[in-house]
Amino acid sequence: MNMRKWLADVQASATKKAMPILSFPCVQLLGVSVRELVNDASLQARGMKKIAERCDTLAAVSMMDLSVEAEAFGAEVRFDENEVPAVTGALVTTMEEAESLAVPDVTAARCGLYQEAIRQACALITDRPVFAGVIGPFSLAGRLMDVTEIMVNCYAEPEMVHAVMEKAAAFLKKYILAYKAAGASGVVMAEPLTGMLSPALAEEFSEKYVREVIEAVQDDEFIVIYHNCGNNVLLMADSILSVGAAAYHFGNAVSLKDMLEKAPADTVVMGNVDPAGQLKNGTPESVRAETLRIMGECSAFPNFVISSGCDIPADSPWENLDAFFSAVDSFYGKLEKYT
Repeated sequence: MNMRKWLADVQASATKKAMPILSFPCVQLLGVSVRELVNDASLQARGMKKIAERCDTLAAVSMMDLSVEAEAFGAEVRFDENEVPAVTGALVTTMEEAESLAVPDVTAARCGLYQEAIRQACALITDRPVFAGVIGPFSLAGRLMDVTEIMVNCYAEPEMVHAVMEKAAAFLKKYILAYKAAGASGVVMAEPLTGMLSPALAEEFSEKYVREVIEAVQDDEFIVIYHNCGNNVLLMADSILSVGAAAYHFGNAVSLKDMLEKAPADTVVMGNVDPAGQLKNGTPESVRAETLRIMGECSAFPNFVISSGCDIPADSPWENLDAFFSAVDSFYGKLEKYT
């Protein structure tokens, strides 16, 4: 599929399907735990298919498990029964450890499993693009060095941070190309940790590495959607929008209308219903109201696509998710087929 044309067609359409980061709630449809899901390629593919059957989404998005790439480098990961895996501890604490850090094979740890999941999902889902989820380079480096420590080291040990960033970017280029080979139409690259940086630090420690990765993997048939749910994205908008992603996805910490006003008119911008406060912990009525509010603010921009603000938690009630899709349909004047 020509994904550049796909994006252009999305913009040109008067009505637009939603593209939430919706994957982990498939555990409820499958009757499995999150731990089982993240360790089984076939379960992941089947879960994506079940969501595609239930929800008329713009595209299918795989599990947004941001521990996978760090685990491949050797980081320790904690697996809980019904929580997304989390990296524990720090793998790199000194310049010597940064210099000796090896760039892993793209099939290391669970990376090969996730690529197989995409391969199977692409065979099962043929009516819309399939996107893999990957972490961004600074967010990966933060998991290798410890999130708090990398913030300090951007000032105290910048050379060490850059050494890890170079290896993170080198791995991500190969890893994303492996997803491309598996059949994905693109990736959603999550770079949330960058949203905690100042604009100057984001430019130094994230922007050039993200751009390097995107330039190595993106073409007409395979695109990168850049995601950042940080509080500072409006302040670093120029830096973010310069990385060359085909589309952008922003969290609910900012006004999406404000970001749309900064973005080029020909670049798709997605977001940003609160995944925790609304889709997980809200009610069908509050989800509907918030979805309609955001659409009312943003739908004057042809490049706007409604989405969740970030990855939707696994235990989010399907009644809330159905209310989200119903609100999108009703906004565009369609029959409320989810009620």
